[in-house]
Amino acid sequence: MGWRALRKRRRAFILVTCLSMAIPTFLQAETLAEALANAYTSSGLLEQNRALLRAADEDAATAVAALRPIIDFGAALSRNLNESRPDVTSRNANLTATWVLWNGARARLSAQAARETVLATRAALLSLEQRVLFRAVQAYMDVIRDTEFVALRENNVQLLEQELRAAGDRFDVGEVTRTDVALAEARLAQARSNLATSQGNLTNTQQEFLAATGQLPTDLTAPPRLPERPASVEIGQAFAIRNHPDVMQVQHQLASAELMVQAARAELGPSLSFQGRLDSADTDGSLTDGESASLAISLRQRIYQGGALTSRLRSTMASRDSVRAGLLVTQKNIRQDVAAAMVRVEVAEANISASEGQVQAAEVAFRGVREEARLGARTTLDVLDAEQELLNAQANLIAAQSELNVAAYQILQSQGALTAENLGLNVQIYDPEDYYEKVKNAPALISARGRQLDRVLRKLDEE
Repeated sequence: MGWRALRKRRRAFILVTCLSMAIPTFLQAETLAEALANAYTSSGLLEQNRALLRAADEDAATAVAALRPIIDFGAALSRNLNESRPDVTSRNANLTATWVLWNGARARLSAQAARETVLATRAALLSLEQRVLFRAVQAYMDVIRDTEFVALRENNVQLLEQELRAAGDRFDVGEVTRTDVALAEARLAQARSNLATSQGNLTNTQQEFLAATGQLPTDLTAPPRLPERPASVEIGQAFAIRNHPDVMQVQHQLASAELMVQAARAELGPSLSFQGRLDSADTDGSLTDGESASLAISLRQRIYQGGALTSRLRSTMASRDSVRAGLLVTQKNIRQDVAAAMVRVEVAEANISASEGQVQAAEVAFRGVREEARLGARTTLDVLDAEQELLNAQANLIAAQSELNVAAYQILQSQGALTAENLGLNVQIYDPEDYYEKVKNAPALISARGRQLDRVLRKLDEE
């Protein structure tokens, strides 16, 4: 599938799924979109693999160049030093052109295989882009989650400080024992320890956010809307099999391997070459100086090479079979990833629903137990346990909400749709065809296109 065809299909996917980040930004917070845009523009991994793609483009150009003639120029200047006669200076120059007219289409097949390798490398770059963006989503939601955890732990410390003061007051008037005060002190110490842990976790996730997006987080806001998921697992799997870059990469690798098998088989046949040569000689005192030219057509058939040719053919066939098996494995993995992401969303939604009910019940229970403790019907331990139940419920709800956001974007990644173009990020989308179009015909250095490429490479070096 060509790159432009892939873009058209992905745009259709946007219209079908109504991705929340592809719609006008006034409908949702811009902070996640900005984080993803920063991840896209600052990723060293993407820059590294774009360079690898340019190398693959040049490999394709090299394969195209093999279809063309080779022209060599040679010159020599020699001087014979002899005591018995005057020194003699000779000047020679030659121009040779060699062109493989026919070699069983090996060169043409190799050029086509190189083109398929370029397409496979593009798909690999797209797959890496998905991983970069998903890492940014994960880091973004982790920072929000851990920020809320810190706030929750801080509130818990303040609440337990109040409970400790209340227990101390009740101990002073003889309503509770020293044990109740000790229990409150122990819970407060544990809460402060948990707060320190949460603050450390937040620092770690902030650094992960920095690594993923290129900047530290500031005032992150949870997206109010999630990307819509497929109507069913089967629909999501069918779309992923057609469009996921991992599948496309292996498909192009298989096409390249098939072409290389054909090229290796063609190598067993003869080749027909043309050679033209122009020589010019000038020697002091010689009467035979002048220019000469020759033309030749040669047919070459290798009869024996120790079995290397047939071994190479078998090797390419084995490589092709390996890639073919890898395609089946990749497709199975993609189907599994889609199903797992869909289940992950469903579990997160169920956990949110359960946690919301748990929080409501725990709040009612905590208020009731605390009021009963004031009346002497409950112990300090009962109050502390009820407060801990409420804290756990609130933490579970925060974690489930973060999990739901991450899982929703994991569905996009599993389908091959978590890309800067699909999400409508405010960035300059990298065009993988731009450099290829400049080099696909293997322009010479002295040509206008060659000089343009030289300027492009100098600009890339500066960046």
